[in-house]
Amino acid sequence: MLLDIYQVDAFASRPFAGNPAAVCPLEAWPEDALLQAIAEENNLSETAFFVGSGDHYQLRWFTPRVEVDLCGHATLASAWVLFNELGVDAEVLHFATRSGELRVRREGEMLALDFPAKSPRPCSPPANLLPALGLEQAEVFLTDDYIVVVEDEAQVAALNPDFSALRGLPARGVAVTARSERFDFVSRWFGPDTGIFEDPVTGSAHTSLTPLWVERLGRNPLRAEQGGARKGQLHCELLGERVIISGQAVLYLKGRIHLPD
Repeated sequence: MLLDIYQVDAFASRPFAGNPAAVCPLEAWPEDALLQAIAEENNLSETAFFVGSGDHYQLRWFTPRVEVDLCGHATLASAWVLFNELGVDAEVLHFATRSGELRVRREGEMLALDFPAKSPRPCSPPANLLPALGLEQAEVFLTDDYIVVVEDEAQVAALNPDFSALRGLPARGVAVTARSERFDFVSRWFGPDTGIFEDPVTGSAHTSLTPLWVERLGRNPLRAEQGGARKGQLHCELLGERVIISGQAVLYLKGRIHLPD
């Protein structure tokens, strides 16, 4: 059995930037164990699988360890493959996912993801959270992730987390963010419990980061950058209970997976 596979650098305008995602179009769903095995073999932060036709698809995302509820960059990569490699002639793609219906629209060279917004709420951090990040103090909020707000972007760039100490937190991962002089805000995201020590660009985290920074900065839309050594750029706009997260993508490779019958 042969499966097509594409690797796309999402939230980037050139290869070797942004966040790489594998994308596998399917005609029907195989066993979940096979999907997880493919994601583990790919060893990327996310592998996306979709089934459907026209402009409606079922979409699922897997890290090397687990299936996740929401992934922005692999959704962007999937839409890029549908538009640019599979020749889908639609202005908007509709994806049925574990997080409800997600939509992706073409906007020139950009693809715009329409995701549900999430409202960060202040919280008391677990005792090991700030020490694991090498921080003495910071504001901490909670949605799916802990969101740690620091004073300047130099602190974000200098982070060298203790990943063993970040394991077992009662959240998906940790986003550390600050106001930026070059963009509106910057961030980095860490999720060792999902099998991802650091994700270069986490679209789903911006469903929480965007409402937080729109309120703090008093402007909308916003420009954002995420990443440590590898970075990507996002355009974020809060529209009521939705966040529009836009970015570019570029193909890195395409091939075939060989599986036993």
